[in-house]
Amino acid sequence: MPRGLLALAIGAFGIGTTEFVVMGMLPEIAADLGVSVSAVGLLISAYAIGVVLGAPTLTALGVRFSPRQTLVALMLVFVAGNALSAVAPTYETLVAARVLTALAHGSFFGVGAVAARRLVAPERATRAISLMMVGLTLANVAGVPLGTLVAQQLSWRLVLGGIAVIGLVTIAGLLAWLPAGAGERSDLRSELAAFRRRQVWLVLGLTMVGFAALFCVYSYVSPILTDLAGLPEAWVTPVLALFGVGTTVGTLAGGRLGDRFGFSLVVAGLLVTAVLLVVFALVARVPAAAVVLLVLFGLVAFAMGPVVQNGVIEAARVPGGSLVSAANQAAFNLANAIGAALGALVLSRGLGYTAPMWVGAGLALAGAALALVARRAGRREDAVVDTDVRRWRDTVSRELDATTRDAA
Repeated sequence: MPRGLLALAIGAFGIGTTEFVVMGMLPEIAADLGVSVSAVGLLISAYAIGVVLGAPTLTALGVRFSPRQTLVALMLVFVAGNALSAVAPTYETLVAARVLTALAHGSFFGVGAVAARRLVAPERATRAISLMMVGLTLANVAGVPLGTLVAQQLSWRLVLGGIAVIGLVTIAGLLAWLPAGAGERSDLRSELAAFRRRQVWLVLGLTMVGFAALFCVYSYVSPILTDLAGLPEAWVTPVLALFGVGTTVGTLAGGRLGDRFGFSLVVAGLLVTAVLLVVFALVARVPAAAVVLLVLFGLVAFAMGPVVQNGVIEAARVPGGSLVSAANQAAFNLANAIGAALGALVLSRGLGYTAPMWVGAGLALAGAALALVARRAGRREDAVVDTDVRRWRDTVSRELDATTRDAA
């Protein structure tokens, strides 16, 4: 593994930890700042807004710079946001600091994916992206549980301060290990031109729809496990750790399989996701079955992530491709909001905790349809490019033959 990928993975670990650890520190933050738990819960929404705003904006500002320069700048924003969060004297200051932290999130993964592809041979591009993204899944396995424990035993401020240190370590790794020439400088005009391509919008659409299936269920995983499957509350954390292990294995497996099968893996993965959710809805009251299906669900869902991220960069067909890559991260966060909202809608209608699974299955099927269309569109464009290349070669060959005959 190129050491540059390790630096990207460390950054992904820090970003994943700061995004999700707040969910485990809500009571401690609320007590310290003298606000309600529900008010602190709005920090999660504030972070999501920051991701959606920052992904295209900061990436657009950084297209003229090398990926390493942009990534270091993004990590400086990340460090500043977490450091300010750690010392925030008021709730309002903390909200502003969380939005500042989130601005770097989508752009880091977008630009990082472009840089990761350049560190390996083209046939290993998806695997490289998966190695960066595995830092995000490991955050849920180790970073979030450890951060929650530290917040409970010591201080939530210490947790966010520690995450700022992870950002500094990432900066050092990027400067030491990421080659200055990793990725390509681009310009805003060519980056924006990628959005004229139909395939780019198909990939962004399937990200929003297909991955909404994940969040439609995962957003309510705790009550699903306790109220529906009947597991004791003490078992929820170990089960979520297993889910995190499944997502890590899925991310690594998706990287390897994605280089071989491409978007066919996304089509198959979304179809399998739909089947798993239907089975989950039918057997969710059996504890062992619920745990196994939840882990498999996470494994399959996250296996598609690196493939989709690599696919949207390839669909852009422009030098760089960091802007569409960051847009896909924004689409992923919109999927989070869409899935959670649809799950809340069916639950508010009194349809029970199996209802999000049925909705998720429908979203996965819709995503599979979009993935199928995107795959076909990509193949047609590849065929057109191949035809153009052959025509160019034939033209050059004829001109060379004519030049040779004239010389003779």
